[in-house]
Amino acid sequence: MRWTVRALRLVGAVAAGAVTALPGLVFVLVAVPFAGRPAVRATAARLTGLELRRLRLDLPGRTEEGELRFLAARAPVGLLGGLVVLLLVVGVGTAVRLAWSWGRGEAFDGMLPTPPLLAYFLLAGVVLLFLDVSGLVGVDALERRLAVRLLAPDPAEALRRRIAELTESRAGVVAAVDAERRRIERDLHDGVQQRLVALSMLAGRARRGRPELLEQVHEQAQQALVELREVAWRVYPSGLDAHGLEEALAGVAERAPVKVTVTCALPERPPSVVEAAAYFVASEAVTNAAKHSRATLVTIDVRQEGTMVVVRAEDDGVGGADATGGGLTGLARRVAALDGRFTVTSPPGGPTVIEAELPCG
Repeated sequence: MRWTVRALRLVGAVAAGAVTALPGLVFVLVAVPFAGRPAVRATAARLTGLELRRLRLDLPGRTEEGELRFLAARAPVGLLGGLVVLLLVVGVGTAVRLAWSWGRGEAFDGMLPTPPLLAYFLLAGVVLLFLDVSGLVGVDALERRLAVRLLAPDPAEALRRRIAELTESRAGVVAAVDAERRRIERDLHDGVQQRLVALSMLAGRARRGRPELLEQVHEQAQQALVELREVAWRVYPSGLDAHGLEEALAGVAERAPVKVTVTCALPERPPSVVEAAAYFVASEAVTNAAKHSRATLVTIDVRQEGTMVVVRAEDDGVGGADATGGGLTGLARRVAALDGRFTVTSPPGGPTVIEAELPCG
């Protein structure tokens, strides 16, 4: 079944390429004198994008200069693909008519079935089908090579872009670490430290003959422990290494002031850096929903798609989340450091959807 689907998809892609080849060539001939105009470049980019989708190719950072050349170069290849598809249709039609006639005991083109004739037609049909399929595969491969050769940036430029991306992501990680350190310092100074000062003062008053304050001392100590535990979990959740991502996210759901549902469907544990990034994406999404969006429900879904671990958090709040805020910016940098993708969708009125794709293969 899988081979049948792939074969039909290949035939469809080559046939579609044959249909678009001639209009693409006409556009190139008309547009060449005006190649520098924005409208011409935009149209060439759209036509090239359609061809790349047909070929199921993703060429990030493709060069604009090569788009017209690609459309011109693929025109004869597309027409060749059309001829190959036409031969396939004619061959299949002939085989169907032959089988229909001989199945009813009628002559086909004056010929009645005999063992030598059956063997001849069977062998010829297999050979011709093999040649036709080889032609389809060859046309598809040739178009792909043309696209990569004419549209992909040259290796030196790709290397320069990669170095720039790595430099930017490294600087982003340093900035994110510094921002997180400042955030932890604020939490300790404004929360735990102030509570410990109050606790010390209460304990001093209780020692001076106010035993009724011991209950307040106990309550303040409990609150200080809770806040200290929260800060420690924001630094790094201790249960993540021991129990895995699913248990750590269950802990997030238990401590959250809003209802949180967690679905974690991973066939195996991802690398620790991926687990940590996934945890912090989900944790920050819950924190933002509770503090800013007035949400009553947060849904967290963690699944694996190919070599990517996808973390998706959605809340039913009022939306309007600022993707450039400190917490979300830190997450985006953390994900970028792993060569992942991070998106925030939060229209006014909601819902807010935070999604991270983390490579683990």
